[in-house]
Amino acid sequence: MDIATRVWNHKWRIDPIVRSLIDTDFYKLLMCQSVFRNKPDTHVTFSLINRSKTVRLAELIDEGELREQLDHIRSLSLSRGESTWLRGNTFYGKRQMFRPDFMEWFEGLRLPAYHLDKRDGQYELTFEGSWPEVMLWEIPALAVLMELRSRAALKQMGKFELQVLYARAMTKIWEKVETLRSLDGLKIADFGTRRRHSYLWQDWCVQALGEGLGPDKFVGTSNCLIAMKRDIEAIGTNAHELPMVYSALADTDTELAQAPYQVLADWHEEHDGNLRIILPDTYGTQGFLRNAPDWLAKWTGIRIDSGSPAEGAELAIQWWKDRGEDPAKKLIIFSDGLDTDMIQQLHRQFTGRVRVSFGWGTNLTNDFRGLVPDGGLDAFSLVCKAVSANGRPTVKLSDNPNKAMGPEAEIQRYKKVFDVGAQTPIAVQV
Repeated sequence: MDIATRVWNHKWRIDPIVRSLIDTDFYKLLMCQSVFRNKPDTHVTFSLINRSKTVRLAELIDEGELREQLDHIRSLSLSRGESTWLRGNTFYGKRQMFRPDFMEWFEGLRLPAYHLDKRDGQYELTFEGSWPEVMLWEIPALAVLMELRSRAALKQMGKFELQVLYARAMTKIWEKVETLRSLDGLKIADFGTRRRHSYLWQDWCVQALGEGLGPDKFVGTSNCLIAMKRDIEAIGTNAHELPMVYSALADTDTELAQAPYQVLADWHEEHDGNLRIILPDTYGTQGFLRNAPDWLAKWTGIRIDSGSPAEGAELAIQWWKDRGEDPAKKLIIFSDGLDTDMIQQLHRQFTGRVRVSFGWGTNLTNDFRGLVPDGGLDAFSLVCKAVSANGRPTVKLSDNPNKAMGPEAEIQRYKKVFDVGAQTPIAVQV
């Protein structure tokens, strides 16, 4: 694929950014099945949140183009081939990962309506409805906003200028691949769907990692459509969304304190092996591990997604030791703000002490830093989060207070319930 020519040919009225309902992260489908089974009638609101306020999306992206792309997503449904892949493929060593009742529901799904407004140079984009339906808006909505912003920056470039730009970006990625080749025992996956430069670019990056690192080191992609097309593993487990919504539904502080563990109890009933990965930082890793039930220590591993990754890994290792588990048999997945320097450092620091894996996101699929003037293609921090459940606000504390979200009074309540002490702010890495 000549990406520069493809970008140059964005001339027709609707050039779909999202071309499939499975152009999404694998963990969203796993979580959707869990929600479909356990909380199908919960009413949830998702909202777009641009943490990078200097990137004024409503001034960069045409509202008509945005609506066309969102309306196109609402027209999508599973193709026969996609349904067959989900029903019949082996994921994490298990056939029929997705149950027939869930697949029947998914095959009939069209995404619900969206609400779009502008305020102070930003788009206010929200999705409301039953949790299993609206949760599937998150990834495609982010992909559309990210790619439309990229297209806006590229719109004034000529064909040869685009060819040079993409040649430089490809060289940048390939140099990263060559750097990572030297790491013995490396295990790395593409986690870059949500903030990618474009679908075509993510697909190119996945192919580059596959050729440059080989199947022993490059273990798969979070993107289901690319995994299907390229015949590689679909990778993913669970995310903060589950404990955020479960916690919002709690009626008492006692129920609130138990909500993150109830999420994993429900997950435990459905999955085993490498899908039993704990994400402990929604309300602070230290408190989560301190109060965790003993059975969670038997799980396969932990994903570190905020705060200092090295400190988070050390906490996990000590927790396993204190619970009589051998850390060398456990898996730690690093997935926050990674690039080659940090990957190399963490790999060397923890290999041999635990099993180490990496989910490489934005700095794989959207690293155009320094390639256009004024940072016009630099990645930025855009998220789409569940902000309320059954009319109650959700809260996220994180190990990094700069990632906290929710009403201030609820944030303080959650800090008390989950015994969150002093936290060190860290610049949010995209």
